[in-house]
Amino acid sequence: MFVHRRLRLPTFAVLSPLSSFSAARAAGLPALLCLACLQLWSAGASAAAEGVPVAVATIKQQSIYRQVEITGTVTSPRVAQLSTAASGLVVAIHAEEGDQVEQGSLLLELDPELAQLTLQATQARRQQTQLALQDAERRLREARVLLPQRSIAESTVRDLEAEVAEDRASFEQARAEASHQQQLVARHQLKAPFHGVVSKKLAELGEWVVPGQGVFELVADQHLRLDFAVGEDYLAALDSDTEVQYSLNALPGQRFQGRVQTIVPVTEPGARTFLLRVQPESQNERLIPGMSARATLQIPTSRTGLAVPRDATLRYPDGRVVVWTVSSGKDGPVASEKLVQIGQSFDGMVEIRQGLKADDRVVVKGNEALQNGQRLRIIDG
Repeated sequence: MFVHRRLRLPTFAVLSPLSSFSAARAAGLPALLCLACLQLWSAGASAAAEGVPVAVATIKQQSIYRQVEITGTVTSPRVAQLSTAASGLVVAIHAEEGDQVEQGSLLLELDPELAQLTLQATQARRQQTQLALQDAERRLREARVLLPQRSIAESTVRDLEAEVAEDRASFEQARAEASHQQQLVARHQLKAPFHGVVSKKLAELGEWVVPGQGVFELVADQHLRLDFAVGEDYLAALDSDTEVQYSLNALPGQRFQGRVQTIVPVTEPGARTFLLRVQPESQNERLIPGMSARATLQIPTSRTGLAVPRDATLRYPDGRVVVWTVSSGKDGPVASEKLVQIGQSFDGMVEIRQGLKADDRVVVKGNEALQNGQRLRIIDG
């Protein structure tokens, strides 16, 4: 067993630091230890004279809000499964999963050889019908010149007019077929319809694909929003002016501001929730579709009351909640302990239902070890 012997310093009823030093020396204490006692005495006396430094705030009547925590997901305004507009063999792939692509970027190519041969045939037919139409129109013009001289029968002119009309119809048909085939050849290339990220690649080289078969999934990565499922009890209290603060699980410790963009007032029968869509006030480059998010809604309670900053409240294990207030003493401001009853917590504030009154000054910093009647030195308001 070890016995620790404590050095007991004599207690002096002193009136000044100098007399304390003299008394300590008379008791036989070392000079350095006596000097330390003198410094501690002086520091304590100075602190007691100046008061404990604290920051205070004056409480006022204000609107009381109810704070609601909800969870949701970062979503994209556009998610598309892309497919080709023509059938064909995949001969080139220009994008992989995770690639960011611009609108109009080439993603995939099909073998266009057969379609190009068909295009050449339709273009030749168009040229052929165009020549036939031009020849029929020339003969019709000549016949109309000879008709007044009665050098040609009127029925012959009518036959030429019918031939021109028929050749013109054939030419229009051939031109439409050539345009159709030209567009079909162009559709052997798949291009991105909007800026985004390739989230899935569903085709490989050598595969035969057909219209309607998904080959890529493209997700827009701009103008992202947050979708939350909110209980139907809060539907009537929410509108476009409702303040929303949100955080992302992938970015802990950071909070962002948003605004209500859309409220879909149709609840799901099973969950009894409705969709609340929030638009971030500023686009965060680190937002990624699919991220989980948490949001805090400040819902007005249609009443006013007293509220103090959360740092002004001290909670004890037995359930007591205490607020230190500033009272007037004969030598200046002093600390006064108040037992309070709290209500709603919102936006860094705590509602005080009982124990304080308007215009009371409460300690918001330096209140951890105060005592009743202790002198205070206010360092901030």
